[in-house]
Amino acid sequence: MRGFPIFVVFLVVLAGCTAPVTPNEDGGTVTTSSPTTPVTETPPDNVTPETTPTTPKAGLTSTLEPTPESTATATPASGFGPWGSEPVVIAVEAPNDGRNYTSMVNEATTFWEANDARYLGSEIDYEVDADARNPDLVVRFSDDIPECSGQVDAVGCAPYITDERQIDRPTTAYIRTGFGDDSTVEIIEHELGHTLGLTHGDEPAELMNATGILHTLPRTNATEKAFPWDDPNFTVYVNDTGAADPNAARDQVRHAFDYYADGAPGMPDNLTFTYVDDPESADVKISFTETSSCVAGATSCAAASGYDPDGDKALETYDTLRVVLVDLDTDAVGWHVGYWTAHYLGAEDDEDKPDPFQNATYSEQRSEWWA
Repeated sequence: MRGFPIFVVFLVVLAGCTAPVTPNEDGGTVTTSSPTTPVTETPPDNVTPETTPTTPKAGLTSTLEPTPESTATATPASGFGPWGSEPVVIAVEAPNDGRNYTSMVNEATTFWEANDARYLGSEIDYEVDADARNPDLVVRFSDDIPECSGQVDAVGCAPYITDERQIDRPTTAYIRTGFGDDSTVEIIEHELGHTLGLTHGDEPAELMNATGILHTLPRTNATEKAFPWDDPNFTVYVNDTGAADPNAARDQVRHAFDYYADGAPGMPDNLTFTYVDDPESADVKISFTETSSCVAGATSCAAASGYDPDGDKALETYDTLRVVLVDLDTDAVGWHVGYWTAHYLGAEDDEDKPDPFQNATYSEQRSEWWA
């Protein structure tokens, strides 16, 4: 009997924007909005965050959907589904990690008991007994899910059952651990739906779709990580439209990234930066504008997008950095790019950034600080 998995997608979201404020031309020092409390107003037009659901990194999910054996929804004329009129006894096998998995199974079975007539056209009754000796169904929680319908990265898997003759008791529904309670309940409900004769896309479609947005258990936020990226090898796209001197501006950008590639003090020492012509393939995107749509008075601003798998409204990993430079003197371009690079490499506080970015004067910003 073919098993049916559920897959998961996460949303790309935007980190808060922060922006250095223009120093006085008499050499006054730079002040910044507090990086630990980022400005959260709408980012500039050319730093629009991606909000389209995207697949997380390889190994977590897949968006492939298996072909079901049948697309028919179970609606037995007898009034009862494939399990018959007796309560379906469910045992629970789970790790001893302090979570109440039995309670989550109870919540999922309560959903189907309350909605059986609406979505199944038949009646279902469950009895959850975590230690049942002779269960009809075992809900097994594990870090790993067996290959399911040809997929090896699903978050849940259960047999598709439309007829009592298909049931080899006890049958097993597999649920991957590591997700928050609400998402875990959703996975259980989805897999129980398959054991009740529902296939992907059946109603309730939001629950029975092959992909969904699920949240993991809490993870460390990007702002609390020493290195908040997946990979130290960055691709860079420079859009020099709007730069006063495009060639010199590109040289400034290179000076900034060479500074980090050569081992900036306190920063990771294995960074690489490769320049690309396609913005879609870039991890870091630099652009120039004459009119500020950043924070009032700022000469640059930046925003990062990335993954929020635990759904706490804070990024856990960055995947793209956008830096906007506003009507800057060409010889200050490198400093601003370097400042934001340090910030999004994990040095949110200025005191944690390399020396050139700590209380730099107007003149120091325009010096060959990288030398």
